Amino acid sequence: MSSTLAKIAEIEAEMARTQKNKATAHHLGLLKARLAKLRRELITPKGGGGGGPGEGFDVAKTGDARIGFVGFPSVGKSTLLSNLAGVYSEVAAYEFTTLTTVPGVIRYKGAKIQLLDLPGIIEGAKDGKGRGRQVIAVARTCNLILIVLDVLKPLVHKKIIENELEGFGIRLNSKPPNIGFKKKDKGGINLTATCPQSELDAETVKSILAEYKIHNADVTLRSDATADDLIDVVEGNRVYIPCIYVLNKIDQISIEELDIIYKVPHCVPISAHHRWNFDDLLEKIWDYLKLVRIYTKPKGQLPDYTSPVVLPYSRTTVEDFCMKIHKNLIKEFKYALVWGLSVKHNPQKVGKDHTLEDEDVIQIVKK
Repeated sequence: MSSTLAKIAEIEAEMARTQKNKATAHHLGLLKARLAKLRRELITPKGGGGGGPGEGFDVAKTGDARIGFVGFPSVGKSTLLSNLAGVYSEVAAYEFTTLTTVPGVIRYKGAKIQLLDLPGIIEGAKDGKGRGRQVIAVARTCNLILIVLDVLKPLVHKKIIENELEGFGIRLNSKPPNIGFKKKDKGGINLTATCPQSELDAETVKSILAEYKIHNADVTLRSDATADDLIDVVEGNRVYIPCIYVLNKIDQISIEELDIIYKVPHCVPISAHHRWNFDDLLEKIWDYLKLVRIYTKPKGQLPDYTSPVVLPYSRTTVEDFCMKIHKNLIKEFKYALVWGLSVKHNPQKVGKDHTLEDEDVIQIVKK
């Protein structure tokens, strides 16, 4: 393990002392690819008689969405969690002796949202230190990450936490790079760019792919991509998660400072202790989660507005809705009647490929 860390340190040092210009871009690209490979080795250790996968830290996924809280000790994560869960919660904290407590589930706008405290994600976790690896595995399954920062020293912490998460292949608030990548059996590297590239040229792309022992592939660059973007696509194990920075302890700063903070993107100032601005935070969480609520309507009855079926925004067809309720439902499915924003007429008869929108009402008609 230590040798890998030494290699990583060596490459990082070399990258730090290499000037960035056109002539060295190629070399830097190579180093970046090497670094990404070593990093991956750290996260997923090579074979060796296993004591099973990382023991102990697995949290059952409950609710419609999962939010991970990341932050240094004593920035008020626990206070925030217990106060959020205390104000809006329906379950007690269950104990997980190994690593963490799951402080519970909040109900917000009819959706059940699971809140997870992710401790020990801090410096060195991506180098396989401590319990870092299991925590990260859970972090990668979250639908949203809240980084809790102390408003008095936010930037130092923010940088460190972001670096850790990046090192694990978690990309915050970004879209997957628009790069097409397809391996082939023969034909060499075929590079097409649909717009001018400031960083990648055929040479660099070739050398990065060669580092991965890929010598035949189609690469299509549809946006001005960086070497890092290309590596992300080749590695293919990146997850893209929205993220909100929660600045805690705003009771310790002046109103003028607060006004400045309000202008920072992805940022919500709160005070966990005094429960200030929780509604704003919840509203923002809801925005970032992009959940879609569907109300069900039994035949001849009023729609049930108390417990919607909640779907993630990426999967909102009628078929997804049926699968969420029960997988046999789709076999008996004849058509559905939908009221709401996704249809032109109310009600409208739709098939299983119809895409639903937030707060639609649906009635399933069986065969």
